[in-house]
Amino acid sequence: MDLWAFISEEINNGNRVMLITVVSVKGSSPGKKGFKMAVSSGGNIFGSIGGGVMEYKMVELAREKITDVMQPAFLKWQIHDPNAGKDASGLICAGSQLHAFVPLSTPDLQRLQALMSVNSDGVSRYLRLSSGGLELTRDIDLDISDAYEGDGWQYTEEVHPSKTLYIFGGGHISLPLSQIARLTGLRVVVLDDRKNINTMVQNSFAHDIKTIDYSKAAKFITHPQSSFVCIMTAGHGSDQLILEQMLQLPLIYLGMIGSKKKIQKIFSHLESKGFSAEKLLTVDAPMGIPINDELPEEIAVSIAAGLIRVKNKKINE
Repeated sequence: MDLWAFISEEINNGNRVMLITVVSVKGSSPGKKGFKMAVSSGGNIFGSIGGGVMEYKMVELAREKITDVMQPAFLKWQIHDPNAGKDASGLICAGSQLHAFVPLSTPDLQRLQALMSVNSDGVSRYLRLSSGGLELTRDIDLDISDAYEGDGWQYTEEVHPSKTLYIFGGGHISLPLSQIARLTGLRVVVLDDRKNINTMVQNSFAHDIKTIDYSKAAKFITHPQSSFVCIMTAGHGSDQLILEQMLQLPLIYLGMIGSKKKIQKIFSHLESKGFSAEKLLTVDAPMGIPINDELPEEIAVSIAAGLIRVKNKKINE
C-alpha cells in the first residue's frame, strides 16, 4: 500500500486524515522536501517527515487539528534550535523545515484516485497544496512557483510514476529483495518462467508477479527510463537471454547475479554477437555492494544497497 491508497482507505472507513508534507528545508534537517506522512483520526499513521521528537510533535498537532469541523490547511515551521520558542522542534541540527498540514476527507477521494492511477497510466500530474487544500492537474503550463507567506501560500510538485524494479527470477533472493526494495519506495515486479514455485507463492511484497516466456522479457518493461532490472534466474542460459534483451533498453539500472567466471562467459558470448565491451561495462555484474554476504537475505541487502545508490545518485550530487 502506498500513501495515497492508505489515505483513501482511511477515508472510506469513515476517518478523517491530515496529510503532512515537508514543503521547505533550510540547513541540516532530518526531513527532506517532499517527505510526507498521513495521520488518520482512526489512529493509524503512514509515512515519515523525518522522525524523532519533531515528528512526534507534528503527529500530535495533526491529531489535535483533526476535528469534526475540518480546519483549513496551514503551515508550521519546526526550527532545530532550543531557543526557537513555540517553533522549536526539540532537535539541535541547526536547520529547519516547514510543514504543510492539509486535511483530507470524502470530497478528496476522486483526486486521491487520480494520484493512485499515476502508476497505471504512466502519466505524471502536478500536485498543489495550498490553504484551499489539495489540487491536481496535468497542466504543464501550471505556475509551479512556491510561496509560503500569508493565506496565499502554495506548494507544487510533480508526481511521477513510481520507479519500478523488475526481478527476473523468483527464487530465494527475490523474496527478501522484494521486501527491501518495496520499503525504499520502488514498485516491484517479479517474473519467472516457472509456475507456482514456493518463493513466488510466498512473496507478498511484490506489487506484481508474472509467469512469462523469457524470450519475450523486454515487452514486460513498459517504461524502461524509470526501470531497474535485476537478473537472477535459475540458469546462466536464461540470464544471458534476458540480458541480451535488456541491453537494448534505456534502463536506469541493469544488474546480474553470478560468479565472475559465469559473467565472463556470458559477456564473451554477447561480444561475439556485436555488443561492445563498453556497453557490457554498464551492467552491474556481479551485482551488489561487497559486504561478505552469504545468506539470501544478506545478498538481497547487498543488491538493494546498490539500487539505492543509483536511485538516489542525483539527489546527492
